[in-house]
Amino acid sequence: MNADEKFELITRGLQEVLNPQIIKDVLEKEERPLKVYWGTAPTGKPHCGYFVPMVKLAHFLKAGCEVTVLIADLHAYLDNMKAPLEVVQHRSRYYEFVVKAILKSLNVPIEKLKFVVGSSYQLNGDYTMDIFKLSNKISQNDAKRAGADVVKQVANPLLSGLIYPLMQSLDEEYLGVDAQFGGVDQRKIFVLAEENLNGIGYKKRAHLMNPMVPGLGQGGKMSASDPNSKIDVIEDPKIVKKKIGAAFCAPGDANNGLIAFIENVIQPIHELKTEERGSFSFYIDRPDKYGGPIKFDSVKELRDAFVNGNLSPVDLKAGVTDKINELLEPIRTAFEESKEFQAAAADGYPVEVKEKKVKKVKNKGTQYPGKVSAASEKNSSSVDGLSAKVGSVDLE
Repeated sequence: MNADEKFELITRGLQEVLNPQIIKDVLEKEERPLKVYWGTAPTGKPHCGYFVPMVKLAHFLKAGCEVTVLIADLHAYLDNMKAPLEVVQHRSRYYEFVVKAILKSLNVPIEKLKFVVGSSYQLNGDYTMDIFKLSNKISQNDAKRAGADVVKQVANPLLSGLIYPLMQSLDEEYLGVDAQFGGVDQRKIFVLAEENLNGIGYKKRAHLMNPMVPGLGQGGKMSASDPNSKIDVIEDPKIVKKKIGAAFCAPGDANNGLIAFIENVIQPIHELKTEERGSFSFYIDRPDKYGGPIKFDSVKELRDAFVNGNLSPVDLKAGVTDKINELLEPIRTAFEESKEFQAAAADGYPVEVKEKKVKKVKNKGTQYPGKVSAASEKNSSSVDGLSAKVGSVDLE
């Protein structure tokens, strides 16, 4: 590829690129591979939305980029204490297994990737000193605003949520990259980095932003903390079918999470696997009594059919269910074949065992219906005793 072709592939499908000239200068003037990093904080279990950044990592690698995946364990710990640090460390291992499994399933050579755990360098003295330097330049309000779309927001936020965006900005320097990649929800942190890294002697980087894929439930952001909005990457096929079946999908309205998933995940992955730009194939095994099997060769064709009523929500859900299970099958297999993968999941996301409630014995009180009084018991005993004596008389 020439520089223009590489730039097109690096920026393909992105919602926004900040400082694209930095990328062009690296490719055209310096004539070297672009160094880019993508960070992920190991909080909730990775879901199908992770296929979106994985597609871009595949694009980066195909364009000859040097790609670093940051497993941001300290960021996860700082995000409003979602999990203790020792649990976060197990989740870091789980995330690395997941990322590798997804990329392998997309035929991406993971040997070209570099994995770095945040705590391996974020605890050293130089990094800490730079955090202090940034904190002297960034106001409380700016730090809070930067993390508003990323850090969990609560009524009385912890100081850790203000440190989070400062660290993410600084990671660009310590990972030695030309660009940082993330979702468009990271934009405020990217701008914070661009505006402040120069102030402590570090260069400005480019920033690449993916669109956010709507959740498969009610259409909001697909979030690891909302079990109804996402499908785990090792989800059981029956659970996948159940969740897709419950997804909101109004007839004729193409602005739903299912079609968004097709556009942002299924189509780009098909394109990657076939190595054919714009290629697409979506097959729905529909019963003959409902019109028989149907196939679409473009996302536009599928979208138009849904809007026009030629594709029903039931059929769309069936097709998406089959595609998702097809994507997840190699990841489930990798999980089932690796004891380490399973151990990381068990230690990082322990199943909460709920204690059985002990049934409380009801106190009937002293005058409940049917209670025999002491006097009645005495009279009854006397009568019984008299009967016994009478019964014992020898009538002969």
